[in-house]
Amino acid sequence: MRDFNRREILKAATACVAVDLLGIGNLAHAQSAGTAKIIVPYAPGAATDMLARMMAQHLQQTLGVVHIVDNKGGAGTRIGTKAIADATPDGMTLGFIDTAFVINPALFGSALPYDTVKNFAPLSLMATAPLVLSVHSSVPANTLKELIDLAKAKPGKYSYCSAGVASAPHLASEQLRAATGADVIHVPYKGGNSALTDLVGGHVAFGFTTVPSMLQHIRSGAVRALAVTGATRSAQLPNVPSMAELGLPSVDATPLFGLIAPAQVPKTILDKISGIASVAVRSGPLQGKLVEQGFIPVGSTASEFKAKIESEIAKWTKVVKAADIKPEA
Repeated sequence: MRDFNRREILKAATACVAVDLLGIGNLAHAQSAGTAKIIVPYAPGAATDMLARMMAQHLQQTLGVVHIVDNKGGAGTRIGTKAIADATPDGMTLGFIDTAFVINPALFGSALPYDTVKNFAPLSLMATAPLVLSVHSSVPANTLKELIDLAKAKPGKYSYCSAGVASAPHLASEQLRAATGADVIHVPYKGGNSALTDLVGGHVAFGFTTVPSMLQHIRSGAVRALAVTGATRSAQLPNVPSMAELGLPSVDATPLFGLIAPAQVPKTILDKISGIASVAVRSGPLQGKLVEQGFIPVGSTASEFKAKIESEIAKWTKVVKAADIKPEA
């Protein structure tokens, strides 16, 4: 029998602890699995990806198991989301989703390659992030009222960007159009980063983006922030009024961000990961990082997140039908 040195013993002990924490109880399985991963149904760089990387780092530090972020963008998040549903239900593959998860059932219906309620196990609603309505610095509008007046005075002249048809920014703009009667042109992009780039570059007049993704551009003066979605102001933009303050409470498409797993993951594993994630978001360094980036930490229980998903699906089904929004061909 060969002798084990101290480093080998420590490595083996760490692996055993990690497996026990996950509740897998099978060292050989964990070793063959290699690393755990969090699938993000977007390309790198978006707010969802940013949050997933923070959570991956925290889970790795807490569990002693390497967690990587696996970006699987495309098809309005359907490719990555289906990959989450199809993953082996052992707790080694998780998913990080946003509002598209609860909008897509209304947009695609039975054409979705998964069942949003049945094929996933909600773990925790991690955070929300208000959308900020920003205009390019060349647009002669310093308030939301001035922007609406411009749009009404010159119908069809001003365009707005979104991360894609039926994305949260698109639906927020639809809510704004319905509430104000503004005649504006929708320019959908294949992801939030492309939309943000063209807004900052002045190729579109305005658009809704998440506060975390737009904050540096607002501070640089490339764009002007006119309003944020929701009932209250953003801590990062204290001088920017909320839509509710401006008399437009119906413009409320504030994105949600949450951690999910494939259905059929053992409950002991789900409970452990859910508990770790929700506590981390509500206290400690991770909470501070989220606030600093412009997110609003939530850290819900699994059951609370499940109820939220179901209520959001019902909410967005009404919006999509009312606006007669169809998926891109």
